[in-house]
Amino acid sequence: MFGLKLLDAIGLLVAMGGATAPLPHPTTARHAGQRDARQLVVVVTPAWDSLRGTLRRFARRSARGRWEQVGRATPVVVGVNGIAWGADSLGRARDPHKREGDGRAPAGAYSLDAAFGFAPATGPEWLRLPYHPIGDDTECVDDVHSTRYNRIVERDAARDVDWRSSERMRRIEQYRLGAVVGYNARPVRRGRGSCIFLHIWADAHTGTAGCTAMPAGDLEALLHWLDPRENPVLVQLTAAEYARLRGRWRLP
Repeated sequence: MFGLKLLDAIGLLVAMGGATAPLPHPTTARHAGQRDARQLVVVVTPAWDSLRGTLRRFARRSARGRWEQVGRATPVVVGVNGIAWGADSLGRARDPHKREGDGRAPAGAYSLDAAFGFAPATGPEWLRLPYHPIGDDTECVDDVHSTRYNRIVERDAARDVDWRSSERMRRIEQYRLGAVVGYNARPVRRGRGSCIFLHIWADAHTGTAGCTAMPAGDLEALLHWLDPRENPVLVQLTAAEYARLRGRWRLP
């Protein structure tokens, strides 16, 4: 989600020839450190309402190995209103919980399963994640009444267009390269947020409508590093929640 009016994990569905052909379906990794992830992307913000945060990358050799930081820390911006617990989180009742259009990025732990961008076909040759090229008719549906809610579709190939609201992704320059965050995908909960990505930021002072954004060079470095064979996971938390869950989730 870019800016104040744009884009959580999507089950990428692409309409082809009137049918719907799925790309790898994101899954939620609620207990990131207790699964088999060997790549971890950690975003920490000072507080729930903070617009800015810091991203760090970690890797380990096995599911029970020790996390080691990779590269340097990266500045990011999150939702214009901060972050909030996702649809299937372990958050507490008094904490903010994500809703469609709330201008918050999802807190929790989520898979990183696919990349997208303006480049055609297979995308950049260095990319290892499955890649979806964004065309002129590519849309991410954020209409809570649509059967394609929280899906990426090709409008021209869709049998029926039952949505009234969507992201026209090719029109958003910040989407020239990005990754899908596996949020609100299995099952899709209507109204709990849609179309959450990692993408290029506008600048260090402009929040998103729910995505996490960063400088173009840092995003390229991140996507160059991500390897689906290592089961990469994104963890987004406030500093206080990170401290509370660090041991339980076996975070670095």
